[in-house]
Amino acid sequence: MASLDIAGRKVSVTNLDKVLFPETGTTKSQIIEYYTAIAPAMLPHMAGRAVTRKRWPNGVDQSSFFEKNLASSAPEWLDRRDMQHSDRVVTYPLFSTAADLAWLGQQAAIEAHVPQWRFDGNTPGPATRMVFDLDPGDDVDLGRCAEVACEIRDMIAEIGFTAFPVTSGSKGIHLYVPLEKPLTPSGASTVAKQVATLLEERSPDRVTATMSKAKRTGRVFVDWSQNNGKKTTVAPYSMRGRSTPTVAAPRSWEELESSGLEQLRFEEVLQRFHDDGDLLAELDPPLDEHAADAPPVPDKLATYRSKRSPKKTSEPIPVGAEPRGNDDTFVIQEHHARRLHYDFRLEHDGVLVSWAVPKNIPDDPGQNRLAVHTEDHPLEYATFEGSIPKGEYGGGEVSIWDSGTYELEKWREDEVIVVLHGVKARGRFALIKTKSNQWLMHLMKDRPASELPKSILPMLATAGDITDLPDGDWAFEGKWDGFRVIARFAHGDMKLESRSGNDLTERFGAGFSDLAEDLREHEAVLDGEAVVFDADGITSFEMLQSSTGRDVRFVAFDLLYLNGTSLLKKKYSDRRRLLELLTTGLDSVLVPEALTGSAQDALASSVERGWEGVVAKRVDSIYQPGKRARTWIKTKNWRTQEVVIGGWRRGRGRRGGGMGSLLVGVPEQSDVPEQGSLRYLGRVGTGFTDRALDALAELLAPLECEESPFTDRLPTADRKDAVWVTPSLVGEVRFSEWTDSMHLRHPSWRGLRDDKQPRDVVLESNP
Repeated sequence: MASLDIAGRKVSVTNLDKVLFPETGTTKSQIIEYYTAIAPAMLPHMAGRAVTRKRWPNGVDQSSFFEKNLASSAPEWLDRRDMQHSDRVVTYPLFSTAADLAWLGQQAAIEAHVPQWRFDGNTPGPATRMVFDLDPGDDVDLGRCAEVACEIRDMIAEIGFTAFPVTSGSKGIHLYVPLEKPLTPSGASTVAKQVATLLEERSPDRVTATMSKAKRTGRVFVDWSQNNGKKTTVAPYSMRGRSTPTVAAPRSWEELESSGLEQLRFEEVLQRFHDDGDLLAELDPPLDEHAADAPPVPDKLATYRSKRSPKKTSEPIPVGAEPRGNDDTFVIQEHHARRLHYDFRLEHDGVLVSWAVPKNIPDDPGQNRLAVHTEDHPLEYATFEGSIPKGEYGGGEVSIWDSGTYELEKWREDEVIVVLHGVKARGRFALIKTKSNQWLMHLMKDRPASELPKSILPMLATAGDITDLPDGDWAFEGKWDGFRVIARFAHGDMKLESRSGNDLTERFGAGFSDLAEDLREHEAVLDGEAVVFDADGITSFEMLQSSTGRDVRFVAFDLLYLNGTSLLKKKYSDRRRLLELLTTGLDSVLVPEALTGSAQDALASSVERGWEGVVAKRVDSIYQPGKRARTWIKTKNWRTQEVVIGGWRRGRGRRGGGMGSLLVGVPEQSDVPEQGSLRYLGRVGTGFTDRALDALAELLAPLECEESPFTDRLPTADRKDAVWVTPSLVGEVRFSEWTDSMHLRHPSWRGLRDDKQPRDVVLESNP
């Protein structure tokens, strides 16, 4: 079983790639990442409160259940309290660290619910806050809830209370009120009920304080009952088990007084916390103030300072609190004291955690070297070289043997695993505690990199309207007029595959050879489009059809694998950033700029640049090979349709004696179309070059057959002089609109799609 080291605790995790929000593709891993990232803001509002969990083990589109009692399998380090219910004793978890929240996510417990009281020792204490749950009835929107919230704010301000608004992540709004003098839960309920009842009296047509659902239509229900000691409310910053991963999100009053208020998703909440901090900071005290008898934060450098005098040594001896770095620096210092040894130091949590290694770090996986844990050193010591006077602690010459950065894999009280990136010290090293201050240092064998995948089917976008997509959740790219290509590169070799898995290496390899050379030091899989640009710099599908490959350019828009690491489960925004870093300065590949602004801005820009359309991608979307997902949405600036050729008509005039037009359709089912299984869409007689007609005639000649492959009887004019063919060739047409009978109006041929199979062809639903 895999595990995560969070806040010094080991959290066992499973099924991190499991999608818990099918509509957005949000995985368990992303939920855990959110909860650990939001922990500094969320934990003060949960600390000391019994946590009831609502779990969706199979995703939010499946059944859920509430869980109060803590299972015996819960980690031992999880704080807990027993509480007597009417029929049993229930053990509740209490949350105070990021590891607690990571465990919550691992349980697929998307929601955390807490009461308004805290434990006082081992028994439930008084309420420290009140809450009003504003629940909109039928025909009531969030804006009306916001109006009622502002009325409650003004009403309770008259009696000396302050309210903090939280959009619930579901339908309504929660209002929290801190209590300077804690009340019993029943007392808090009484005050809240008085406020709700008074508001109902003032605005009976807009507000109800009655729980009857019949009275909620057209009104906002002000639920005061959640202050009852037996009731809980979803915790601030908790995710919600809705179709999309929304959050009980703290808001400003300015937002509630403005139009367009909407529920927020977890990515937005994280960004807001990063930009503005915790908007509920005044609701509950900071986490370290919850326990009056909490010990003071220890001075990690106290031992270091006690052994040194600034008057006697040139070593750095900082007076104030330790500065904070990036927790990624290491240094190895050669120390000629009474005996030669090497000091191995890792920057961690504001200090250099240090070990004395008598024989230096191991250089062979078969070696184990003694490492003696010594006192923490200040970060400034990482650059120290010089003499420590004889007679002083550690007296002797100190020089830097090697330094660099490291990646942390594990940090526990008895085990540390890091990857060193130095000049001399490189590789994965483990430090394992044996007894007291004695540890063993071990050079670990390199983990085998995941094998370069032999084939990856491209993820597909769903046709749809992007104009109403919310700002911030989506990134916008151009839609390119070419062939989809999955490009695999491995140390100078390459393989190019079409959407259907056909090998395109020979056909387009000349245009990709420079990129293969530029990526010679890497193993990578890129997703993109093979295109040819016309004289105006616009991609031309017709020119691509006749290209020999040398003028083909690769437009790369996704990175799926890099140097032993699969990126399929990483967020789109992370994959895009890595793609940009990998291709910086390369002329052999085009990574088009993202379209900035709103969806409308992106569409306008694509029209101005002559692009085929726009693809919108959720910034948090994972890559789902071979699937057509709603997390990618495509829209076109003109209508196109993939078609299957079912026959052709003889030409007249200049085309007399040859092919005049194609008879095309789409399969009635997803199987390979047989005779009589094509739905007729019309005939296509324009857009052909003489060369294209000759090539089509050569391809269609061996496919001629006696019977029509179309399910419906064609119009007489279309049947006249028709030559039927087995429906096995796919092409693409551009057209103006659909007729009432769902035939193509003014279709124009764009070319064959030999990267598609007939079973791939479906009716496009978007313009």
